[in-house]
Amino acid sequence: MSLGDFLRKQLIDVIQWTEEGDGVLAARFPMRDMEIQYGARLTVRESQMAIFVNEGKIADQFGPGLYTLETRTLPLLTDLQHWYTGFESPFKSDVYFFSTRIQTDQRWGTQQPITIRDKDFGMVRLRGFGLYSFHLANPTLFHQKVSGTRDVYTVADLEGHLRNTIVGRVSDAFAKSQIPFLDMAANQAELSSTLAAALAPTFAELGLALDSFVVENLSLPEELQRKLDERIGMNMAGNLRDYTQYQAAQAIPIAAANEGGGAGLGAGLGAGMSIGKAMTDALNQVASGGDAAQKSSPASATELPDHSTPDQAGTKFCIACGKSIPRAAKFCPECGGAQG
Repeated sequence: MSLGDFLRKQLIDVIQWTEEGDGVLAARFPMRDMEIQYGARLTVRESQMAIFVNEGKIADQFGPGLYTLETRTLPLLTDLQHWYTGFESPFKSDVYFFSTRIQTDQRWGTQQPITIRDKDFGMVRLRGFGLYSFHLANPTLFHQKVSGTRDVYTVADLEGHLRNTIVGRVSDAFAKSQIPFLDMAANQAELSSTLAAALAPTFAELGLALDSFVVENLSLPEELQRKLDERIGMNMAGNLRDYTQYQAAQAIPIAAANEGGGAGLGAGLGAGMSIGKAMTDALNQVASGGDAAQKSSPASATELPDHSTPDQAGTKFCIACGKSIPRAAKFCPECGGAQG
């Protein structure tokens, strides 16, 4: 190999970059002991951008396309190097490629519960997790603030910083929203949009663009979740009065089918109504905090009509009203109904 061949191999005439794997945000083209030939070809593929850095200063930036590197296509570098129009010598410069495609399936989550003040439950601790996606939008800013002179910069290198930033912003948003936990949990789509708008400027400061932000789940710690379940059960118990009245109505046909014909029906009806009223009164007393019980005597609060089976052999039930009457009576002294 001649000396001329060796020297020619130190000149770069094709500059391009193909991602070798997922998650690469920035990569420096290998330029060790090499120079770029004047008129070399630069290929920037879709979902890529490239910048030239001369002596530590960012010069020209290129989007997708095929470029011939000369003074016309490198105006900033030409100005930095004080090149003239007829410049045709090789030159030295650092070239960085950036991936601008969307980085999907990025996860965020609260490692520790977030303590907020809730209108319904007072002080509560929330946990949350979800997904987000982003892409590199400003390679110049990203190079200056994040990737710097590293040969390769990946999503994994940035993940911890983004996750902590997201959790911090989410904590602030929860604390300032003053929205009850139950409302937040029931409107996660709207909550996701609100948080995405709050996080977008933070991503833009790093040269990134936030494409989506999703809250998959909001939950309370296990001990608080048990308290919430107990409260839900208490709210459901508020309908016990209606349920008791329904049960009393259901008992009427059963009482009518008992031995005694019409007398059994009257007794069952009277007993069912009395039991239903007593249970309703008891529930009302509980709901009112016992005020009604304090205003009434113990005897009046628990007294029930006497519809028990007569223990005298010479009595029977009125077939009309169910009252106890002498067995020989032809008419009920209470309602006047004929006894047949």
